[in-house]
Amino acid sequence: MSELAQAQSERKQKAALLSVAASAVITLGKGAAGLSTGSLALISDALHSLLDVAATIFTYFAVRISSKPADAEHPYGHGKVESLAALAETAFLFLLSGAVAYEGVRRLASGESSVTVSWFAIAVLLVSIIIDAWRWWGLTKVSRETNSEALAADALHFSSDLVNSVLVLMALGAAAMGYPQADAMVAVGVALFIAIAGFRLARRTIETLLDAAPSGTQDTIRQLAEGVQGVVDVESVRVRSGGAHLFADIEIAVARTIPLDRLAQIKERVAAAIRGRFPDAGVTVTANPRAMDEETVLERVLLIAARRRIPVHHVTVQKIGERLSVGLDIEVDGRLSLGAAHAIASKFEAALKEEFGATTEVDTHIEPLVATSLDGRDVDGAARDAIAAHLARHAATLGTVGDIHSVRVRDTDHGLVVNYHCRVDPTLSVSVVHEAVDLLEHLVRNDVPEITRIVSHTEPVRG
Repeated sequence: MSELAQAQSERKQKAALLSVAASAVITLGKGAAGLSTGSLALISDALHSLLDVAATIFTYFAVRISSKPADAEHPYGHGKVESLAALAETAFLFLLSGAVAYEGVRRLASGESSVTVSWFAIAVLLVSIIIDAWRWWGLTKVSRETNSEALAADALHFSSDLVNSVLVLMALGAAAMGYPQADAMVAVGVALFIAIAGFRLARRTIETLLDAAPSGTQDTIRQLAEGVQGVVDVESVRVRSGGAHLFADIEIAVARTIPLDRLAQIKERVAAAIRGRFPDAGVTVTANPRAMDEETVLERVLLIAARRRIPVHHVTVQKIGERLSVGLDIEVDGRLSLGAAHAIASKFEAALKEEFGATTEVDTHIEPLVATSLDGRDVDGAARDAIAAHLARHAATLGTVGDIHSVRVRDTDHGLVVNYHCRVDPTLSVSVVHEAVDLLEHLVRNDVPEITRIVSHTEPVRG
């Protein structure tokens, strides 16, 4: 649990404990005053406060349980315990309002309206109003700051208790002025108020239990994700709340050509943007690759090759009227049989046709790739100098390649491997340089057939 979540949990538990103490004091005072006066409104208010005591105790334990971290059986945490507690409290409110309304109607119908007004009852109501206002303000503040449904339900209890006390005080005043039936009428009005307030809270709580997205949250999260560089589109946003916690599942579209490390960065930035607006939110980001309009045929070919882990080179793309023709060299393990290598090439060709269309011409040239590292040994100086001389002689004849240096020759089980550096005119194109180096390689291998591989590193002529 983060420090912020821990602090919020402690605040909620403290607020719930204060509510238990406040409800107990109010209940005892109203109960004594109600029995002494015979006021149905005051007795119903005392019963309401008694239910408040049970509700606040229930809220305290619900807040403690909801603060427990996620585990194997509850991967989304225990936040919905608060929603269940709020629902149970609203059930208490409905039961209370029904009982009070029934008794109020019965008294009005029978004409029973004996109420004795006392200064003790008035004092109890005034103190109750002050305590209710204090706890309503405190609980509302904490519930909004911590997004606690259980504390919001508790605040509703105290607000309804406050209104009840004000109405009961008015009923006692009316009874003192010769209108004792006002007591039963106020009791019925209080019952209706409690029922309406309970219905509103129950509707909000049930929406949470049914995973309804908090109003406006989905649009906000979508806008945050769309603002992250690299996100092509936000395909879906699913949001639900569990107590004070928010859980968001987002599917985004990204260019399919981006590397994996860049993809991981984009996903993390999306999650960070959402958590910046909704701290401690549980965010899951799924990225789906999407073909972009600006992708070239070469990029698409290289992407398919990279996904199938097939080295390719010499990719040639032609447009023959409305048809596309793709030719390229693929490298496979040189120890494979031709049948196995052809099967790899055929699957790769099928993937290209699926990408570009069934009428696409695809021709692959299979080349051997040494898949394992070679154990090499430096040849003696004379053998190295002889190969360096061959390189220099043919380079001088060709004219394009010059300054042969850093020649290294190693003897391996597959033959000689030659590495060297050379310099060329920096204004020449890569294609011209590659053709020259390729021709130089063929000439030297004709002179020294034992050479199995030549690796050349071309550098621009200095100055």
